[in-house]
Amino acid sequence: MGNQHAIRLFQTLEHACGYWPDRLSRDLIIDPADPHLPSVFAQALTMGFRRSGGHVYRPYCNGCRACISVRIPVARFQPNRAQKRCLARNADLELRLAAPRRTAENFALYRRYLDTRHVGGGMDDPAPENFDAFLACGWSPTEFMEFRLDGELIALAVTDVVPGALSAVYTFYAPEHAARSLGTYAILRQVQRARDEGRDHLYLGFWLGDHPKMAYKRSFRPLEFLDGTSWRPMPDD
Repeated sequence: MGNQHAIRLFQTLEHACGYWPDRLSRDLIIDPADPHLPSVFAQALTMGFRRSGGHVYRPYCNGCRACISVRIPVARFQPNRAQKRCLARNADLELRLAAPRRTAENFALYRRYLDTRHVGGGMDDPAPENFDAFLACGWSPTEFMEFRLDGELIALAVTDVVPGALSAVYTFYAPEHAARSLGTYAILRQVQRARDEGRDHLYLGFWLGDHPKMAYKRSFRPLEFLDGTSWRPMPDD
């Protein structure tokens, strides 16, 4: 990776899979101490890597290739009917771009979201340092896309910004506004932003074909997937 500098990759030990509780997983991680990591991050995204905190990783599991990297070619994206309704439903929201740092406001929203969405999953009742370690780090090109209703923060999309693309890292929102489909809305606004800024892609992380929590990613069309060596159009089912 990179033209003039060799980047070291580390392989983690096996650990519990975050998607399938009966499986073990492991990852390839780019050396987090390498000073060139910020400059190769955009290329790493094209190779199927993803950022979580200060780690840039991709799954590398024994006998399993269920995690497939996907991205939206934003210039060709067309919202479907449900997505158009989602945009209309949230037309009253204001978008603000903010620095990627914890505040009392966004941390309270994060806690409320996890208390509702991840009860007993190990992410509920997070400490402030969990927020800091998970969503951003000192070198990452991260911005917080805030969605506000009459000034109140009701959703936040953590977005990595590189020259040719955006990468959707994580979104959390006020549970009482679940009917607004704010997760979908955040992706639609990131697509719109990438297109407005002349970027080529919005990376959506990993798609798992048999996992119900990943089914929503197939609704964004066209969608591309990494087949191991190159990006290809996701076939219509």
